[in-house]
Parts: sequence; structure tokens; C-alpha cells
Amino acid sequence: MASLRGCPTWRQKEMLNISKKSTPCFVNFSRLQQTTNIQAEINQKNLEIELLRLEKDTADIVHPSFLAQKCQTLQSMNNHLEAVLKEKRSLRQRLLKPMCQENLPIEAVYHRYLVHLLELAVTFIERLETHLETIRSIPHLDANLKKMSKALAKMDILVTETEELAENILKWREQQKEISSCIPKILAEENYLHKIL
Repeated sequence: MASLRGCPTWRQKEMLNISKKSTPCFVNFSRLQQTTNIQAEINQKNLEIELLRLEKDTADIVHPSFLAQKCQTLQSMNNHLEAVLKEKRSLRQRLLKPMCQENLPIEAVYHRYLVHLLELAVTFIERLETHLETIRSIPHLDANLKKMSKALAKMDILVTETEELAENILKWREQQKEISSCIPKILAEENYLHKIL
């Protein structure tokens, strides 16, 4: 019996085998755990990718040379504003003075003429750019006239060809009308000949 105690019986072996086999719920649990681990790893990688993209997008903004350029621009603006603040009183006095250093008094009799003169000045200023373009185009006027004369000659040729084409179309229509009016007569004659024969 002592020798049998050291060796497991068949029943004990079966019990040990059953306990070693994992039940289906534990298999599903381990799969679920693996899936959760994989999902966590994917989320971690996505977060790392997002951080790398953000770093790439902002790399040029936080680059030292870009920051130095921005800092230099801000410094120059700051210097300008400091100069404006120092000259505040003199700037204010300059702005209060009229532009031409004195007012030009105009008698009331001439006010209506002045209004008309201002309207003319505004109109002139509005049309100034077109007048300047006209003046700039004067040296090229001969070349433009040659181009226009060539274009007119081509248009004359095209008009002549179009008129000829229109005449040909009208002739063709008349011929078609004659042919279409003759077709019933020809068909009637053929039918008459078939009846006779």
C-alpha cells in the first residue's frame, strides 16, 4: 500500500488533468485580456503619432530662428512705440496745425465755383489711372493700329466667306424644295407605270 501512495491513481490523474484544462470562460477571459492589452497599445501608439504630428506642425513656430525673427520684429515695434510716446506732445501739435500751414479764406461768392472745382478734381483723380494708361500706350499706337488693320482685313475676308456660304445655303434650299416638290410627281408616275404593266 505504501508503494501505491507515491503513485497517483487513475482517478487522481483524471482530476489533475481536468484541473489543468482551462475552461471556456477562462479562455474567453484571457482573449478579452489580450484584446484589451492590444487596444491599449494601439491607443498609446495613436497618442504618440498625434504628439509627433503636433510637434511637426509647430516645429517651425518654435524654431529658434523663427522666434528670433519674431522677437526682433517685436523689439522694433516696441522701439517705434517708445519714440512715438516720447514725441507725443510734438505729434499732437503737428496734427492740430493745418496741412498747408495756413487757412486760405475764400469769399462766399466763390463757394459755388469751388464746389464745382472740387467735383472736377475728384473726377480727374478717379480717371487719372485710365489717362495714364492711355499716355503709356501712345508709343505702341502704331503697332496696335497695324494689328487692328490686320484684324479688320481678316474680318472682311470672313464676312465675304460667310456671305458666299449663306448664298450657297439659300441655293441648296431652293434645290431641295424643287427636289421635294418633284418627288411626289415621280412616285405617282412610277405607280401609274406599275399599274399599266
